[in-house]
Amino acid sequence: MQGKKIYFAVILCVLLAVGFLTTSFVSFYVARESLEEQVSESTLPLTSDNIYSEIQRDLLQPIFISSLMAHDTFVRDWALSGESDEQRIIKYLNEIQSRYDTITAYYISDKTRNYYHPSGVIKQITEDDPADGWYFRARDAKKPYEINIDHDTVDRSRLSIFINYQVSDYDGNVIGITGVGLSVNSVTNLIETYQNRYGRTIYFVDTEGHVTLRGSGFGNAENLYERPGMRNLATQILTSPGASISYSEDGHTYFVNSRLVSEFGWLLIVEQSDLSSNNRLQNTLFVNIGISLLITVIVGLIAYLTVRNYQNRLEELASRDKLTGSLNRQVFDMVFDQTTKSSRHQKSPLSVMCFDLDGFKAINDTYGHPGGDAVLREVLTSIRTHVRESDLICRWGGDEFVVMFPDTNRQDALTKARELADHIREAPVRFGRDKILITISAGVTEYRDGEDLDTLMSRVDNALYTAKASGRDHISLA
Repeated sequence: MQGKKIYFAVILCVLLAVGFLTTSFVSFYVARESLEEQVSESTLPLTSDNIYSEIQRDLLQPIFISSLMAHDTFVRDWALSGESDEQRIIKYLNEIQSRYDTITAYYISDKTRNYYHPSGVIKQITEDDPADGWYFRARDAKKPYEINIDHDTVDRSRLSIFINYQVSDYDGNVIGITGVGLSVNSVTNLIETYQNRYGRTIYFVDTEGHVTLRGSGFGNAENLYERPGMRNLATQILTSPGASISYSEDGHTYFVNSRLVSEFGWLLIVEQSDLSSNNRLQNTLFVNIGISLLITVIVGLIAYLTVRNYQNRLEELASRDKLTGSLNRQVFDMVFDQTTKSSRHQKSPLSVMCFDLDGFKAINDTYGHPGGDAVLREVLTSIRTHVRESDLICRWGGDEFVVMFPDTNRQDALTKARELADHIREAPVRFGRDKILITISAGVTEYRDGEDLDTLMSRVDNALYTAKASGRDHISLA
């Protein structure tokens, strides 16, 4: 079965890959015939889209990480519970920094003003310290997060990009700021990677034209208005969320595509000169092939997981009673072995309750099998609602069921059995216009070390028979 699932995923991947590769190569040969004519209308915008997609993956990941941190119930619950154990949040920040390879991770409490860092509480934020102004600006901002380039609080010599995300309580009140830091050098390296891959000049500017991030080959201009050839076009670029223009300089034509990265509030600028050759288009082809193969792998993986989940669902249906959703006896045998081993290992008690419905035959005779089935479903729903998730319910046969209570001695199990009997008695089952009053009788016992399932069930069955002999709605302890 495992081989068939893999075979299916591989075949799907091959078909997708052939489709993607065929499309990519056909596009390449068609585009090569009119490279210069199409560069400003097609190639450059396409490249800009590809770069933007990679920015979504690479540069915006810290925003996603910070959002996860800000909405993590652990962070909120820890802060709201009084920040009593500092090591818990420090360990959490360490894990974030390590898992996502950020240069820092932090949480600042608005209550205590403690600056929590993977290395500990490094300081207290104060309004008097100009270096802490970013915190109060981010805390009072209307947007849930802000991005700023600043010197690291821990290492003032290191310039970093910080994503400061508001942490709110469950009523929407800001209780602190959390986030991660990304090295400016690492972002610059990403830009260099994009430039080398696409053969184009790539940089970011803010809405006032200031150059925020750049790669090599850009020059010394600090503002878009200072860039030769761009002075007369800067206003047009800065006032539009996206533009495609061209300008001439030193006898060459440069094509420019701009796109607003709303999460940063910056414009992504991609430039290409008319010196671009067929190699540039080939590089774009290779990028598209890489993306296509990635999509192919993802689709294949999704297909594999879908088939596997479907198989798991079938296995679940085979392991549970169709009417009540309880475990069947075959599965219960295996679960019993695992649970008793765990009980012996942890030296914890384990108790079992065996019950059946009083007068179930009369219910079937009166209301027919549909009525009997409705009663069984409702009773088991009530049982499942009032037991723990760790408690196991099995349909032993007919109207007889077994409930296993890990970590429970027989006295506590007896108390629980009485509570369940009370819930069932107090909740008649509605069938059509009738209300069917239900009671159960049960036997309860505690597992003895080394005891097999047959011996245990014999003892709890005897207890059940004792309860039945005492009349309806009785609980007996073995």
